[in-house]
Amino acid sequence: MKFQRIQDLRIDNDLTIKEISAMLDLHRDVYSRYEKGLRDFPIDILIKLADIYHCSIDYLVGRVDTK
Repeated sequence: MKFQRIQDLRIDNDLTIKEISAMLDLHRDVYSRYEKGLRDFPIDILIKLADIYHCSIDYLVGRVDTK
């Protein structure tokens, strides 16, 4: 499942896939597959992304519209 909001947040924060994957300690190809929806995001990665973007996991995955 692709979560467009995660890609939008990365772009809005002027981060490249290489930069965010380094912050998450992942290979950029692995992160790219997550962002494209080719692999499911593990919960630990969603938690780290929520911390990086200062929002909830529900916001990241589009369940709510309030950070």
